[in-house]
Amino acid sequence: MKKLITYIMTALLATIAISFAAPDDKEAIISKEKAAWQAFKDKKADEFKKLLSADLVTVYSNGMHNLQQEVDSMSKTEMKSFDLSDFNVVFPNKKTAIITYKAKIEATADGKDVSGTYNAGSVWHTANGQWVGIFHTDSKVTAPSTSPAG
Repeated sequence: MKKLITYIMTALLATIAISFAAPDDKEAIISKEKAAWQAFKDKKADEFKKLLSADLVTVYSNGMHNLQQEVDSMSKTEMKSFDLSDFNVVFPNKKTAIITYKAKIEATADGKDVSGTYNAGSVWHTANGQWVGIFHTDSKVTAPSTSPAG
């Protein structure tokens, strides 16, 4: 019985500690995500790469990419502006963060207008005491169909 109470108290204290740490951690992840977007917009490849894992994977409608392909796409993208909002950050464990949000952008890629609102998500992982992005995806929000149901 004494061990059970000890386990329960340890779990309770750990839960309380995590709940107090979470707001700062959440803000750190949001800040990292914004910094990655800013570095990409400003075409600062070195800053961009410092925020991300060498094993980064991204998934978009045009395919799956690695870090080097993301860096290469900077030269083909002209981002006039971006606005990130509606953040949600969860920590499935102490070394992993999942962030979801809306991204409203004005941009062209390969000369094509890609402006619009996107649902976006990233996974961050802490390695050697540093949060790094390991996964990113986004999907353009489309207007709801106005055709009658058939």
